[in-house]
Amino acid sequence: MTQSCRHCGTPLSRQFLDLGFAPPSNAYLSEDDLSAPEVTYPLRLMVCDSCFLVQTQDYARANSLFDKDYAYFSSTSNSWLAHAAAYSAAIPERLGLDADSFVVEVASNDGYLLKNFVAAGVPCLGIEPTASTAAAAEALGIPVTREFFCERLANGLVAADKSADLVIGNNVYAHVPDINDFTRGLARLLKPEGVVTLEFPHLMRLVEFCQFDTVYHEHFSYLSLGAVSRIFEACGLRVFDVEELATHGGSLRVYGCLEKCARETTGAVARLRAEEVRRGMEGVDYYSGFQARAETVKNRFLSFLLEAKRDGRSIAGYGAAAKGNTLLNFAGVKPDLLPFVCDSAPAKQGSFLPGSHIPVLPPEVLSERRPDDLIILPWNIADEIRRQNAALAEKGTRFVTFIPETRILEEAE
Repeated sequence: MTQSCRHCGTPLSRQFLDLGFAPPSNAYLSEDDLSAPEVTYPLRLMVCDSCFLVQTQDYARANSLFDKDYAYFSSTSNSWLAHAAAYSAAIPERLGLDADSFVVEVASNDGYLLKNFVAAGVPCLGIEPTASTAAAAEALGIPVTREFFCERLANGLVAADKSADLVIGNNVYAHVPDINDFTRGLARLLKPEGVVTLEFPHLMRLVEFCQFDTVYHEHFSYLSLGAVSRIFEACGLRVFDVEELATHGGSLRVYGCLEKCARETTGAVARLRAEEVRRGMEGVDYYSGFQARAETVKNRFLSFLLEAKRDGRSIAGYGAAAKGNTLLNFAGVKPDLLPFVCDSAPAKQGSFLPGSHIPVLPPEVLSERRPDDLIILPWNIADEIRRQNAALAEKGTRFVTFIPETRILEEAE
């Protein structure tokens, strides 16, 4: 059956990437789960020939991906906490937010960002459907509505006199199956001069650096500024500013407002739109050839693991992250090639990675087992992980990443 574009409704026929079948990337397993059947879904991306929104072809329902046991906690990354703190310090001054303002964060996770607004005395509300992270935010004194954000919820908040001066959505826009409904909700929630800021990985960087491991079922869309601008315009919003960020291998922070808001559109929007056009993102040829590039990375990763096993080098992984699960499952890696992965999040320790069934252990075991090679799966925070494990490097452990190419970190310095 032909699927239609989630935004404009055009039938989809152009495949961008096929990673085979995989379980949801954050569906970590208990030991008892290992003997039970494991549900997998096709993991394929299509590109719309009309609006150039890249999107998953087949997907699970959101409530089967983001359940009460969802294991991603934003606060486990120090660099992400610093990023959130810097934003929280700058945006109130830019928008003039104070104790009379109201801030809403969609997908507020464990309160990693809104805690800064609480500390500054700016009233706020988190919207977070996953019970585990919502409870962590509430423990910090952050009010949380435990629902998925949508236009219906926005209407309810407005009726309750909770229109927002600022709506924040960090790494959630790509996660929503009905991107039009979500965007209409953003527009509905804003006060007349209100602002929405959204951060999301930039499709241009995904293609440039072959970041195929950022593809997983929880990401329904892969976004360019051009595609986002078109979606905004269809839903009564306007992108009036944009910033390029280093986070997640290259992200955008877009600033939106209601279409008739008096805010002027900055030159940054036109410049980045022109750069996307110059690179060919508004044409179908741009999306050809990505499959072969992903398979080259996969094959190099497998060759590295096989050669290490042949040579008797001990291997471990670090970071039980979604991107790592995509790479491991695409490559078909099991514990015989990668015996364990360490992660600092207590919620993941003692579990097993979906699909590969590789055990997740606390980082403390690394000092006991001291692997010859430590594969950093969340390459976007490789420097942070290396600093945290500097003692291993002093004893001879090599740190290795594979996106966009095989890189021995010590050799690169």
